[in-house]
Amino acid sequence: MAAKFWALLLVLGLSLAQPTSAHRKLLVFLLDGFRSDYISDEVLESLSGFKDIVSRGVKVDYLTPDFPSLSYPNYYTLMTGRHCEVHQMTGNYMWDPSTNKSFDIGVNRDSLMSLWWNGSEPLWVTLTKAKRKVYMYYWPGCEVEILGVRPTYCLEYKNVPTDINFANAVSDALDSFKSGRADLAAIYHERIDVEGHHYGPSSPQRKDALQAVDTVLKYMTKWIQERELQDDLNVMIFSDHGMTDIFWMDKVIELNKYINMNDLLQVKDRGPVVSLWPVPGKHSEIYNTLRTVGHMTVYEKEAIPSRFYYKKGKFVSPLTLVADEGWFIAENREMLPFWMNSTGKREGWQHGWHGYDNELMDMRGIFLAFGPDFKSNFRAAPIRSVDVYNIMCNVAGITPLPNNGSWSRVMCMLKNQDSSAPSVQLHSWTLVLILLFLFA
Repeated sequence: MAAKFWALLLVLGLSLAQPTSAHRKLLVFLLDGFRSDYISDEVLESLSGFKDIVSRGVKVDYLTPDFPSLSYPNYYTLMTGRHCEVHQMTGNYMWDPSTNKSFDIGVNRDSLMSLWWNGSEPLWVTLTKAKRKVYMYYWPGCEVEILGVRPTYCLEYKNVPTDINFANAVSDALDSFKSGRADLAAIYHERIDVEGHHYGPSSPQRKDALQAVDTVLKYMTKWIQERELQDDLNVMIFSDHGMTDIFWMDKVIELNKYINMNDLLQVKDRGPVVSLWPVPGKHSEIYNTLRTVGHMTVYEKEAIPSRFYYKKGKFVSPLTLVADEGWFIAENREMLPFWMNSTGKREGWQHGWHGYDNELMDMRGIFLAFGPDFKSNFRAAPIRSVDVYNIMCNVAGITPLPNNGSWSRVMCMLKNQDSSAPSVQLHSWTLVLILLFLFA
């Protein structure tokens, strides 16, 4: 009898480890630079695709990104549920003094090294290891071998995906679900971020980019019905951060006006967050000089606020400069990141940027979801980027790895959720085994 009891406990334990939606398919969208108020209630009236999705599913008030509110750190936070200091992707630009290798927003060959990526296991690696089929479109990092694993399919990001690229990716992902080739599809789209940088978050160009995305999403809901996927597919749409206005000629901090740039071993990034590695013997001098400069804060590594969940990162520099909102830090004005404007020359001003304190309103992103596992026409309280991972794992039917996210902030979105932990259910085979044990 005792043997039966312990065997029964084992069976129950195995069953409870299984998430609810073991066979659902999942489609996720990462819309770069999509600020939360881009789909305010007022704006939604002119966005029929987004409006339909909101009525069908869940919309959170806003999503707070991780610090720094930059792309690569939050790409990895969203897919691991871990803060930047845990997964180690702490910037768009990083430097490793021990190897003298650099990560430069994923465009240099050294950015593909496992050095930067193996700090944590992203969801697509976990699913691939579990023999799930993962299709990724333009998703930064899908081309990298992470912890010895690559996704089933990766359409590598090389240039900013066009609206046609975006629409084709959605159509191909849905075909892959229908044919059984994919269990998870992840699509990255950057145009809203690009137009926000170039012309500003309130510009007609950024609004046009949003309308183009809205059109594709409107077609997507139609295509889901045509492929009869509506009962087997959950869809999530989220962003990595928001965007704010910048005014370069009025609000630029030129470092060479205050310090000798030859006193630095390395400088990484320009803008709201800049990392400095002083040469030996120059740390205190540089710190004491820069701390008197207005419109930015200089942090020694151990003094970085704990709320940023940043200072323990492997690649965090000895000195981190954080600009006030709207201000921009650069070595000098010549190093400002101009873009190729209509003249074909690198002389276009940037009018929008992100990366500032992640609690600022303009840094907030979005989260939307709909499908058979989600409530309909449901407004949820704000969540954080670390929370997205748990909800993805739940609806994908995979047990989440240890993470920094809060289940309590996202469980309200799902139908029939009354637990404080990822939901479980007893499968039919479990019930059969229990009965056999009880009556044998």
